[in-house]
Order: sequence, then C-alpha cells, then structure tokens
Amino acid sequence: MKKVIVIGCGAAGMMAAIAAAEAGHQVWIYEKNEKAGKKLFITGKGRCNVTNACDTEDLFRHIIHNPKFLYSGFYHFTNFDMMDFLNRNHCPVKIERGERVFPVSDKSSDIIHALVARLKKLKVEICLNEEVDGLVIENQCIRGIILRKGTKQVKADAVIVATGGLSYPSTGSTGDGYRFAKAAGHSVTELTPALVPLQAEESEVRELMGLSLRNVRVRIFRDHQLLYDEFGEMLFTHFGVSGPVILSASSLIASQLRKSRLTLSIDCKPALSEEQLDARILRDFEEVKNRQFKNSLSHLLPSRMIPVVVDRSGIDPEKKVNEISREERRRLAQIIKDFRMTLTGMRGYSEAIVTQGGVSVREINPSTMESKLVNNLYFAGEVLDLDAVTGGFNLQIAWSTGHLAGSSIE
Repeated sequence: MKKVIVIGCGAAGMMAAIAAAEAGHQVWIYEKNEKAGKKLFITGKGRCNVTNACDTEDLFRHIIHNPKFLYSGFYHFTNFDMMDFLNRNHCPVKIERGERVFPVSDKSSDIIHALVARLKKLKVEICLNEEVDGLVIENQCIRGIILRKGTKQVKADAVIVATGGLSYPSTGSTGDGYRFAKAAGHSVTELTPALVPLQAEESEVRELMGLSLRNVRVRIFRDHQLLYDEFGEMLFTHFGVSGPVILSASSLIASQLRKSRLTLSIDCKPALSEEQLDARILRDFEEVKNRQFKNSLSHLLPSRMIPVVVDRSGIDPEKKVNEISREERRRLAQIIKDFRMTLTGMRGYSEAIVTQGGVSVREINPSTMESKLVNNLYFAGEVLDLDAVTGGFNLQIAWSTGHLAGSSIE
C-alpha cells in the first residue's frame, strides 16, 4: 500500500484517485477550488457530454494530437467502461445524436455526485481549498508536494498531476500542471485555446447574432486550399461564429489561423445542388409572383438571415419576384450555397473548452502515464498534449488516462 496524492479534483483526477484506491492505495486529492468537479459542472452547458458511444476503435479518429499515445489508455478503460461505471454508480446514461452520451437527468451534477460518492466509499481524502505550489523531487524520484498555505510539505510515494489546462480559468485551470512539469524537467508544447469560437471580420454577424443553423456544410479555406469540411450545426455570435461544427474546426485550423486570415464558406442547403436549389427558388417565386423580393424567402431561409442574403445578392429588395432575371436567381442560389465570411482569429481561454498542447507525451510512458524522467510521477487528462473534437472525446481522454495512471501505481 502506497500513499498517493492526486493534484486536481476534476474528471481525470477523480478517476485517477478512484483507480488508485481500488488498487488498494491510500489516496489524497488536493484541490484548490471550494468544490470537486468545478469545470465538469459547466461542461456541455451543464448537461455534460460524458463520453461517446462509438466503437472504441473509432475513438482514435476523433483525436487531433497524438492518438497513438492513447492506445493503451483507451483499451485499458474504454468508453463503455465509463458508461458502465456511471450506470453502476446510480447515474444512468443515455445516447443521443452523434453517439454522444449524457446523464439521463441532463444534469452534470449527477456525474460529479457519482464520482464523489465512489471516492468517499473508497475512503479517499478530498482536501478542498488546498492549492499545491510545487512538487518535492529527490534523485529523480517524487517525494511529495508543497502546499501554498504555509509552504507545508506533504510526503507521498506517488503523485498524479491532473490539473487540467488553461481553458475556463475561472474554474481554476490556470496552468499549474505545466509549471510542475517544467520544474520536473519536462517539455511543454505550444499552448493554444481549442474547441473555441472563431472571430469574423464582417459586421453582418451582429445582425445574425443568436441565429443557429442546423444541417449545414461548413468549409474553411486558406486561399484555395481546403482546410476543413464538415456537416453539422453552427451559431452566429456578436463577434463571429460558434457551435459544434465551428468548435471542432477551431482545433484543426488553429495553426493556420494564427498565420493568416481564412475564408469560412457555409452551404445553407447542402442536400441540394445549385441547379436543384435554383429550381426550388423558381417554384417558390411562382407561388408569390407579385411579392417583393425581400418578402419572398421565408420558406427558404431563417428570417434573421433574409436581409443579409438579400443585401448580398445585389437584387433590389423592392423588386417583384416575377421581374427577377435568371442570372439574378442563379446569383441568389450561389450565395445560399456559398455564404462566405472572413475568419480573423480565435477567442481566448475563457471561452475555450480545452487547451491544445501540454506536457510532451514523448516523455510519458503510454502504458502507465508515468513520467520517463521522474519515478512515481504521473500525468493525466488535459495537462498532457492530447486533445480531440467535440462529442465527449476529450472527457474520455480524461477518464482513460486518469484510470490508467491510478491503476498503474504499484
């Protein structure tokens, strides 16, 4: 039996502590916040997309950085193991569109309650309002931690760093783990916000603010090079664009967007070709021959989008639809199929779901999550250079790496 200290009481930290306690160790969690799972509580707008029910093999396709590193972790504690864990611990789950898994109650607090109840049953000590200031390392071996209060040292046989990244700093994610890793001799890769809304240049976004588009095709280009192409749901905001398909795009285009502006193309009617859309517009116009153009698109577009599309089309808004030429109609179809905006940057960590970059996985044993540089020092979750698209995959990284770290302590 070893004395194990986990730094951080988030998703990875709680799962690491559970696994270590189930392996027979004495476990303490040190958390600088006043409660457990503070970031988990706001995940998924308070619903918590806890994992994804795709085949375990398919998890890797949704990981953006270092998917091969996760092979041992994902198969050691799978997405189905996580669902089973919650079902067994009085938090039944359900599967929604895109294989996204949520608690039946739609309350993230129920996920936290299930984890905390299990921790308490295993007699894990949860020390809240206790900020860790550093690690105690002697002869390349972990010896304990230093608490900020009174610079007190606490001895330990093993330490798991599960402090999260830099996203949502109001929840306590202020990059402490990177500082601990560097002090231990580890490399930390370039850090950037990920799964984050994007800023657009056009002032029209203010007119569209709050408008959600479903089942659209989103493409992002750098000059003529296609960087991203996906179907899904998006949202206009006062500064640009957000929503699931945009958040996932942000993680894949971050490096390109830092170098230059990019072009966002929205296909509002991806199920129709341009010719089919033109025929559809013609049919709509036939039904309202004497109506003004500005009042003729209610069956085709959301009301908020109509003034913007009318303006972009260059067609006189007062013009009767039976006077609109074939060329004007084709131009309208092109705008609906290729609604363009200029992306100028990303929002900051306060709006980012995860942090891209982290402790270099080259210096971590993928079979145990133990540091290759310091014995009995482990890392788990977002603090590592691992990230994924939306859909529950980032939380599964936390569950799997946390569980593997906790159960690998001997």
